Amino acid sequence: MIACLRPFIVLCLVGLIAACASSPSSTLGELPRTPQASIEQLLQEAGDSQSEEANLLRLSAADLAYQQKDIGRASSILEQVQMEGLKPAQQIYASTLTAELALARKSPKAALKALQNPSFARLGELPVEQQARSQLVRATALEQDGQTLAAARERVFIAPLLTGATAAANHEAIWSLVSRLPKEQLQPTGDADLSGWLELASATKGAGTLETQQQAISNWQATHPNHPAALNLPKSLQDLQQLASQPLSEIALLLPMEGRLASVSRALRDGFMAANFEAQQSGQAAPNIQFFDSSRLTSIDDFYRQAQASGVQLVVGPLEKELVTQLNNREQLPITTLALNYSENDKEGPPQLFQYGLSAEDEAREASRRAWADGRRSAFALVPSGTWGDRVLEAFSSDWRARGGNMIAAEHVSKPVELAQQIARLLKLRESETRAQNVESTIGTSVDAQPTPRQDVDFIFLAATPQQAQQIKPTLAFQYAGDMAVYATSHLYTGVYNQAQYQDLSGIQFCETPWLLDSSDPTRQRISNQWPQANSGLGRIYAMGIDAYSLAPRLGQLKALPSTRIDGFTGSLSLDAQQRIQRQLPWAEFRDGQVQRLPDTPL
Repeated sequence: MIACLRPFIVLCLVGLIAACASSPSSTLGELPRTPQASIEQLLQEAGDSQSEEANLLRLSAADLAYQQKDIGRASSILEQVQMEGLKPAQQIYASTLTAELALARKSPKAALKALQNPSFARLGELPVEQQARSQLVRATALEQDGQTLAAARERVFIAPLLTGATAAANHEAIWSLVSRLPKEQLQPTGDADLSGWLELASATKGAGTLETQQQAISNWQATHPNHPAALNLPKSLQDLQQLASQPLSEIALLLPMEGRLASVSRALRDGFMAANFEAQQSGQAAPNIQFFDSSRLTSIDDFYRQAQASGVQLVVGPLEKELVTQLNNREQLPITTLALNYSENDKEGPPQLFQYGLSAEDEAREASRRAWADGRRSAFALVPSGTWGDRVLEAFSSDWRARGGNMIAAEHVSKPVELAQQIARLLKLRESETRAQNVESTIGTSVDAQPTPRQDVDFIFLAATPQQAQQIKPTLAFQYAGDMAVYATSHLYTGVYNQAQYQDLSGIQFCETPWLLDSSDPTRQRISNQWPQANSGLGRIYAMGIDAYSLAPRLGQLKALPSTRIDGFTGSLSLDAQQRIQRQLPWAEFRDGQVQRLPDTPL
């Protein structure tokens, strides 16, 4: 049977070559065809020849391997193709495939480089299918490289060429991209369709409640009736329009106003009330806020009975971790509750309980996500000694390993005098010095050799105070590792400008709340003018109070639409399966005595 098939396969290959050879010659060239043959047969027919026909066969074989998800083999075959000998159409095809293979290896920058081939100036002369393939690859590479707006622009541009399922997927992808953009990037552009998408995203972000968000979508549709998104709303917005809006008129704010958490509670309360005042000033129907002091509670059940009797529809609080843990251990709660901390255990809580806080563990996981998105793969960590450092290290290392990262080593920092020795131990500098001494001993003369840090580490994860962090970069420079990338939590940043301190931290990247990074935000400026304390070291807590107010009426929306994100002052907020609010934070870098905001990266 196999022997009978061979003549047919040969005829297919001959037909492929004949079709290429008999086509009218042009400066553009032919694209590879899709033959009914295996990879081995295509390569066998190509042989050692470097003719145009042979290279077309190799390109077909490489593409077939890629479609079969054999990335290594596809890359190996593609390396056999001499790009300089290809015509423009074939160079576009090969470069597109090179970019796809780079994306499969999580290398968006390499993909974008491949797509810079000069031959792409003639992409518009190729069949629509190839145009779509090349530009969708470019859009994906831009997205993975953190160039969200550019990726959205690319997808809007290619949308008219797409049909069927590909067009539908691209439509949803455009909304996914623009809805993730920060507010400052939602500005009109020279492209009417893209500007419409950005305006829709701006309208939905600016709406505080479910009802006002639904109205904002309807208003946008009325003013953009012929826009692609008006004709076919993205699915998440369709679902949003169908959610029932239940006005929230009574909220209980449950916080400890005495004891060790009193100052934090006051900042939370002031932030919450500042947001309530802002809502009233903008004409929104703001709920009535009832205050309860959790430091005087004798029974959580008595509190809920009192709150129910007072008509409370939502409880915001408590702040105390032990009380949150009590609530998490229950099967049901009488009133929907947004706790302002996280339970001590990870067990699934009652359906009425939502948890939100500024967790150091969240920031550790955020550092893991960012480093991975930046292409880092091997890490070691520096964290403070004690239970706090242990928790942060566990959160980082667990998330890092789950992504496939390599956790090389970790050190707990306690005494400044030991820092240099700890970093040297991590970098294995002593081993480098010993090797140099052994060489000197062997050859009998001194060797001018600089100690070399280990080369199997991409970056350092750092959780430290500003004072501890100030010693890190100088110590790394002293230990011949000044160029080592450092990803840190927000704990090293006070939010107060100090050029000398910033110089010592130069090069460190860190995550931070939008509240401290986006000081020019109009809402932030108004609230800071009303509550000057919001500019103090408790600024993040004020921001949490503001965001708790924003979350309050939208918990049902977050639960019903898991893809929903709310741009807050403590980060981009979403809800996970355990009904815990997750934060994606913006990133910045200390550079030349200043704090420079960094581009966002994909989730």
